[in-house]
Amino acid sequence: MAKLYVNPKVKKGHLNPELQGHFSEHLGRCIYEGIYVGENSDIPNVNGMRTDVVEALKEIHVPVLRWPGGCFADEYHWKDGIGPKEGRKKMINTHWGGVVEDNSFGTHEFMELCRQVGCKTYINGNVGSGTVQEMSEWVEYMTFEGVSPMADLRKKNGHEEAWTVDYFGVGNENWGCGGNMRPEYYGDLYRRYQTYIRNYDREKPVYKIACGANAGDYHWTDKVLETTFDHGRGFMNGLSLHYYTVPGDWGKKGSALEFDEKEYYRTLKATLKMEELIKRHGAIMDQYDPEKKIGMVIDEWGTWYDVEPGTNPGFLYQQNTMRDALVAGINLNLFNKNCDRVKMANIAQMVNVLQSVLLTDGKRMVKTPTWYAFHMYQVHQDAELVESFVETREVGQEEENKVPNLTESVSQSQDGKLHLTLTNLSLDEAEDIESIFADSQVKAVKGTVLTGKMQAHNTFDEPDQVHEEAFSAITVKEDRISFTIPACSVLHLEVELA
Repeated sequence: MAKLYVNPKVKKGHLNPELQGHFSEHLGRCIYEGIYVGENSDIPNVNGMRTDVVEALKEIHVPVLRWPGGCFADEYHWKDGIGPKEGRKKMINTHWGGVVEDNSFGTHEFMELCRQVGCKTYINGNVGSGTVQEMSEWVEYMTFEGVSPMADLRKKNGHEEAWTVDYFGVGNENWGCGGNMRPEYYGDLYRRYQTYIRNYDREKPVYKIACGANAGDYHWTDKVLETTFDHGRGFMNGLSLHYYTVPGDWGKKGSALEFDEKEYYRTLKATLKMEELIKRHGAIMDQYDPEKKIGMVIDEWGTWYDVEPGTNPGFLYQQNTMRDALVAGINLNLFNKNCDRVKMANIAQMVNVLQSVLLTDGKRMVKTPTWYAFHMYQVHQDAELVESFVETREVGQEEENKVPNLTESVSQSQDGKLHLTLTNLSLDEAEDIESIFADSQVKAVKGTVLTGKMQAHNTFDEPDQVHEEAFSAITVKEDRISFTIPACSVLHLEVELA
């Protein structure tokens, strides 16, 4: 029997709701068809936003949404996406599928989407092909309340009041699709561009995010910080990090649905590399920022497989199984456990692209296993991380791809209740667990579980094959509880102390 130790009296840090953030790019059917169908669609919508999608996103309390990219951000010119839609410029989406982008979803539509979902805004600016003036004017257009050319233009386009831009990314993947830059060059550009991201509302300053590294590129992190920090730290609030779970190689990443047990464990092993990346990039950040004033922003993460057969390879459409729910659970636990440095994370992507929480097909919508993982973990939002430790053993078929059978994190919400989230990565072995709560008496426990075969998934014809169920097989005895977590599962327990 594995022991899970919880010390409710020791708080390890605050869990920003933004740790469960999302990402939507002009890529495939994420925005168009997935989120936005237009006001004249026969699919139920409010101001063009799909009602079913918005309601599903509200159910998981999406805290923040990143837009418009991704690689698309550094070829996006915001003025193409404002004003009467019949007059908006059309362009070719060169990064994703070579399709026509009609710019019918732009700044006003994004802000309307965030209003309906009830989430914060994360805008990614164009450094790769854009100018300082363009970026500066976009911020003015969105956030300036007074009299100015851009504020007047916003009002002319139908929005009298300024919006709030909570987060602003200065470029995206500038080491690659955002310009193939060297870190020193990008660091200098960041210093220049961020200067003109004005805080027009001093009570709502924009949180400025610099482009960080791709996976294990520690040189990028070091040199960007070295280049920016010789001028002080006052103009950088966050530094991004991108890491995708790829079970194969980038040439043949593997199928989202057709995989064996070896590939299952290989996927989870690749996911667990996230902890090493957080620690090593965090150690570099500590050299420049020992007080941890700069947040690590993991604004692209998730699984990346080969596209579904018969779909546009540039649309990155993939199915979503219990394997993906476990990837989500592992990552969300890791973000919680490293909340002293990690301040935001954004799964890629929201609808119909990569590790989506939702899939759509015409009027139909389905919640993926990943959606259910987020639904279970939302209890951690705005809570306090509690000290915890679980005993584990290795599982897996290949020595180099063995993984710990369990991952966990524990928080205390504002109402005083403890929330335990656990994943059992073993495909065939349930695990008996005794959880001991230091200097505490347990009053009541309830829970929910998500479990199934590794390839289990939801389809439009069978949308409930994988879903969250009540979990009540829990024994309570004074300062501890005992339960059995099923194989291949994600579990949430709510514990009320006496």
